[in-house]
Amino acid sequence: MQLVPMTAAYAAEIVTWRYPAPYDIYDMPGEDAAVLTGADGGFFALTGQHELIGFRSFGTDGQVPGGTYDSAALDTGGGLRPDLTGRGLGREAIQTGLAFGRELFAPAAFRVTIATFNVRALRVVQALGFRPVTSFRATADGRSYAILTRPEQAGNR
Repeated sequence: MQLVPMTAAYAAEIVTWRYPAPYDIYDMPGEDAAVLTGADGGFFALTGQHELIGFRSFGTDGQVPGGTYDSAALDTGGGLRPDLTGRGLGREAIQTGLAFGRELFAPAAFRVTIATFNVRALRVVQALGFRPVTSFRATADGRSYAILTRPEQAGNR
């Protein structure tokens, strides 16, 4: 897996992805693909074998309204193509994103915000050294989310 610049074609594909419930909260219905290619978005395409398999993002896109965030950590998020979820690719996808983010941004820490029902994602990030900081209810839909952080130190590289 590798991260490459987000293109208009990749972005147009990503906004059409549809996940089964309850993961459909990650759908982007009506989202303008240009949001994913804008300079402020911090989105990158995750590719493997010359095909789009997901995306990673860095910055405020990883934040959920209702959570409390500061500048002590770099927010990161992402997703896999719907047909690839649940196949054990999450760990490598997140590790690829962390390595990329480390090189590009050199943060003191990484932070993720994950819906608490998403046990698969929570298990993966905790196995990668993220620790829970707090939880909250999103202002948009009242869903429960957890914020986890991981300091960047030699053991995490």
